[in-house]
Amino acid sequence: MLFSLDSGVPVLPSDEAEIDSANAVCFTGHRETGIVPYRKEPIYSSITLRTVQLMLCRYIDMAVESGYRSFISGLAVGTDLWAAKYVLAKKRSDSSIRLIGVMPFLRHAERFSPRYKELLAEAEQGCDLLLTTNTDPAVVYGKGGENTSPEVYKIRNYFMVENASAVISYFNEGSFKSGTYQTLNYAVRRGLRIRRFGLDEVYALIDECGPDIESIRRKLVFMDNVFEEPY
Repeated sequence: MLFSLDSGVPVLPSDEAEIDSANAVCFTGHRETGIVPYRKEPIYSSITLRTVQLMLCRYIDMAVESGYRSFISGLAVGTDLWAAKYVLAKKRSDSSIRLIGVMPFLRHAERFSPRYKELLAEAEQGCDLLLTTNTDPAVVYGKGGENTSPEVYKIRNYFMVENASAVISYFNEGSFKSGTYQTLNYAVRRGLRIRRFGLDEVYALIDECGPDIESIRRKLVFMDNVFEEPY
């Protein structure tokens, strides 16, 4: 039996998992460091970050409203863990919702900040299913060194796409060398329903509502459900 190094929760090899892909959504997106503040002004850093998070939450609400019940997080810093935190909140009022966590290797969080380590532990403890796509406890990401593999993140990303029918993504145009782009590209090839937003949409929302978080929150409530749109 494997256990998480961060939460102590039992971890299953991904090839032992049974996931109903038809009602599953996976997440992919950038880290917090990839969020350029509105108007490139540091004073707007907080409102920009919070708007990204609120848009992500609204997309999750839409997926639930459209019948999706399993949500797959890669447990990465940024989008994945923000999404996992919100899914856990949704689970408190809807027991049919499942959170599935997929780590790329057991030591993947060694360089996480204390804040994200805490968020990771909470997510893992709340997962209905915690998986890893690499069971070797010594493996880390890298090229050419002992116990390293350059494919661990790609394998995790592909597993998530292969076990979902839709993707929610925070993706900025031009980020073509990112793991997010890699995941989205694979999802396109497999014909998944992709629902994504980026900083252009975030800035437009702040333009419309002003840098007022409550106005932004109210505007998002009335946003049309993107999961009801055709492919």
